[in-house]
Amino acid sequence: MDETEPPVRRIIHVDMDAFYASVEQRDNPDLRGKPVAVGGSRERGVVAAASYEARKFGVRSAMPSSRARRLCPDLIFVKPRFEVYRDVSRQIRAIFARYTPLWEPLSLDEAYLDVTEDMAGLGSATATAERIRAEIRAETSLTASAGVSYNKFIAKMASDQNKPDGLCVIPPHKGPDFVASLPVKRFYGVGPRTAEKMAQLGIETGADLRAQPLEWLNRNFGSWGEYLYGAARGIDHREVRNDRPRKSVGAENTFFRDLVSPSELIEALDEIIDTVWPRIENSESRGRTITLKLRYNDFHTITRARSFAEPVLDRAQFTEAGHALLLALCPVDRPIRLLGLTLSGLEQPGEPRSGQLGLDL
Repeated sequence: MDETEPPVRRIIHVDMDAFYASVEQRDNPDLRGKPVAVGGSRERGVVAAASYEARKFGVRSAMPSSRARRLCPDLIFVKPRFEVYRDVSRQIRAIFARYTPLWEPLSLDEAYLDVTEDMAGLGSATATAERIRAEIRAETSLTASAGVSYNKFIAKMASDQNKPDGLCVIPPHKGPDFVASLPVKRFYGVGPRTAEKMAQLGIETGADLRAQPLEWLNRNFGSWGEYLYGAARGIDHREVRNDRPRKSVGAENTFFRDLVSPSELIEALDEIIDTVWPRIENSESRGRTITLKLRYNDFHTITRARSFAEPVLDRAQFTEAGHALLLALCPVDRPIRLLGLTLSGLEQPGEPRSGQLGLDL
C-alpha cells in the first residue's frame, strides 16, 4: 500500500448536535432540558435520535424503545417530522454553499466540506468552520460541532471530539497520534460487531490497529483491511465529492462466529436494519428495490432482491421484505459469515465545483 503523504487539503466535517431531537426541542419549549427520543414509542419501535439529556442515561439511536424506556423512565417519545428536518437541512446546506462548492452530504445532519480554496477570504479552515457554525446558530437556532483536518477520516473523528457545540482542529503533524489515541469503536464504519471482533483479536485502539501488518488486516477483515491500514496511520486520500449520485443505502455485517439457525440469522438481519433504516430516513428520496446479500463461510456470495411498484416508505415494509428474502434461503446448507441489506434507487443532487484563494488550517 502507498504510504506517501496525502494531498494537503483543508477539510471540515460539520455534524449537527442531536439534530432531530434538537429541532423538536427548538420547536417545542416544553421539551427543552428534558430527555427526548425521536421515533419509536414507550412500548415498541426503535429510537431514531436522542437528546443529550437522554444520552446521559445511555439512550442512543437505533436502540429498541423498550430498552431506552428502562434506562430512562422519564423519556419523552416524539414522532419524527422528516419534512421539517429536511427543510432545516436545506437551510444548513445553503450556508455551506456560501463557503465552498465542494460539500458532500452524508445525511441530513452532517457533511464534509473541502475549503482548500478560500472563497470567503477568511485565511484558515478553522476560521471558516467557526463562521459556518455561527451562521448555523444564527439562522436555525441550532448548534453544530465541527472537525477540521487534512483528510475526511480525521475531520470526521475530530468533529465528535468536543461535542456538543464544539470545534476540534487536527493539523497534519498531529494526525497519526490523534488516530492512535482513539478507541477503534469510534472509527467511522466500525460497528458493534466489528468492534467486538477487534477486541477479541486484541485491537482496542488506533495504536493497536497500526501495529498490525496489511496482510494480517486483509486476512481478518477482507477488502476492508486496506482502509483500516491507512486510517490507523492517518492516511485517507478520498476527495470530497458532491457530484456523486447516491444510488443506494445499505449496510452489512461480517460475523465473528458463523451463523446457521434461522432465528440467529433473523436477529442478525434486524441489527443491520437498525443501522440501515435511520440512514434511509435521512436520505431525500426513496428506493423500490430491496437486496439481501449473503456470504457463506466458504466465501461464496449470493444476492436476492425484491422490487416494488411504489417506493418503500416505512420500516415495517423494509423489514418484512428483508425477512422474506432471508427466510426463502433457510434452512441454509452452509454456515453464514456475512449478511447485508440494501435499498437501491436513491439519488442526491450535486453542485458544480469552483474555487479561489488558498487556505491554511
